[in-house]
Amino acid sequence: MHFAVCDFLLDLVQNSIEAGATDISVTIAEEQGWLWAEVLDNGKGMDAAELERAKDPFYTDGRKHAGRTVGLGIPFLLQSLELAGGTYRLDSTRGAGTSFSFRFPTDGIDTPPLGDVPGLIVSAWCFDGPYELMVTRRAPDRGVAYAIKRSEMIGAVGDLTDAGALVLAREFLVSNEVTSLETT
Repeated sequence: MHFAVCDFLLDLVQNSIEAGATDISVTIAEEQGWLWAEVLDNGKGMDAAELERAKDPFYTDGRKHAGRTVGLGIPFLLQSLELAGGTYRLDSTRGAGTSFSFRFPTDGIDTPPLGDVPGLIVSAWCFDGPYELMVTRRAPDRGVAYAIKRSEMIGAVGDLTDAGALVLAREFLVSNEVTSLETT
């Protein structure tokens, strides 16, 4: 099982990239007693039957990972949500993409910690492929704290395969987490 909400989000972003998405949007918020997140993509999408099978830990299509007989990412997230009293919405359209939003109660004893948001974003930006990843971070009950695109970060710090660029990107994100999300 994943330790933090950010681990679940990284898994969902990886699913989007592996589904051929070129545009991915991640939103993370802590609002009105809920830790809320959403991943939207324009990947290959799923029909109704595939969508149901994606919730089954003993199913994988075998195309993404040849030889793998289980797919645990979404089922682990759903199990965590159930244990914590959270909710989710998973929608997908074949050929148009997938939308997965979920929320955990912030005061739930079984709610996983949010985790390392800057680490999530940097890790998600480092997956190979020609995709745009937009991350929007919302401040508690105050709206958008910051929003940044992968292409903007590459333009500012350079290739994200360079260790120095990754350090700069992480420092930028950490500073945004500290200054933009401080409670007043």
